Amino acid sequence: MKHSSIVGGSTAKRVINCPGSVALCATMPAKASSKYADEGTLLHNVIAEMLTSDRPLLDYLGTTYADEVLTEDLLKDKILPALSALEEIDPNHTMQFAVETSVNFGQLMPKVFGSTDLIGRMGNKAVVLDWKFGNGLIVEAAENEQLMFYAAAAMRTEATLWAFKDVTEIECIIVQPPSIKRWTTTPDRVKAFERELTNAVRESAKPEATLKSGDHCRWCSAKPVCPQMTGAVERALKVKVSSLDAPAISAALKDADLLEGWITDLRALAFKILESGGAVPDYKLVAKRAIRKWVDESKAADWLDSNGVVPFTEDILSPAQAEKALKEKKVALPSELVVAVSSGNTLAARSDPRPEVLQLAEHLAKLSLM
Repeated sequence: MKHSSIVGGSTAKRVINCPGSVALCATMPAKASSKYADEGTLLHNVIAEMLTSDRPLLDYLGTTYADEVLTEDLLKDKILPALSALEEIDPNHTMQFAVETSVNFGQLMPKVFGSTDLIGRMGNKAVVLDWKFGNGLIVEAAENEQLMFYAAAAMRTEATLWAFKDVTEIECIIVQPPSIKRWTTTPDRVKAFERELTNAVRESAKPEATLKSGDHCRWCSAKPVCPQMTGAVERALKVKVSSLDAPAISAALKDADLLEGWITDLRALAFKILESGGAVPDYKLVAKRAIRKWVDESKAADWLDSNGVVPFTEDILSPAQAEKALKEKKVALPSELVVAVSSGNTLAARSDPRPEVLQLAEHLAKLSLM
């Protein structure tokens, strides 16, 4: 799932609509991965291996990526429906296919490349398939820029030419369990997309490359510094909401999602700067509210049992639940059984009364001066 820093499958729509975003994104710090991204990578890795191996499906339980583990629920809710979708697409098992193949545009667009989930061939039709395991945004296959990027690059990559030689149709498929979205197009349509993408990449190298906001901004890392977005914020702040009529409210609501995304990314950028030891005037990092946990669950369970409290329902009682049960018995919960643990740091205004978290780099710097 690697792709070029200029443009890849997942960023093709943004670059075509906003070539100037390429230079802006290059100035931004790398985004940290997330639980959802790591889970998606795990599922992609597992299904790719399943399609090229004869191992029993249950052998994959417990497979890990980062901190994510393939559980029975993920196997049942994600992997099995995806494999069933492939059966529906290729019921007679006639499709030749390759998984996780690196594709590129050669000399047409040097340094532009991506990785396909599945490239296939059935008769006189090429297949470009992408797995989507997220539960959020529903992805459509029709005119999908990511799939057309993969198709166009694969048509120029020697390792995948076999799938496209002399075909009259290219089927673009999104499998997002439990749904399958399919769209059949032609090599000519993909070539037209390639010309559009090439023009955008060339435009992106210009000093004053075009910037344009829209739904393609959703995953753009440069939102916090983009003039299109900051301008939209300034205009929004000048609007008196109570004076808007229904059509104006409708128009403003369409911008609201973009602005909410801008706010989220702005806070995330400030957090990253502070976490790495930088400074953001008037802001600091503070510890999130501490949550009480058992120091040792087995010792806590033994103590609760010895004091007449059933320690488990399905899971062990929380300290708060235990205190509620002990209140009737007029027994206090020993403090040594419980510890308060913060779940991490959060951004706060400098005026916030909570103490600032001392970052590791700053702490080490102070120690070196002692």
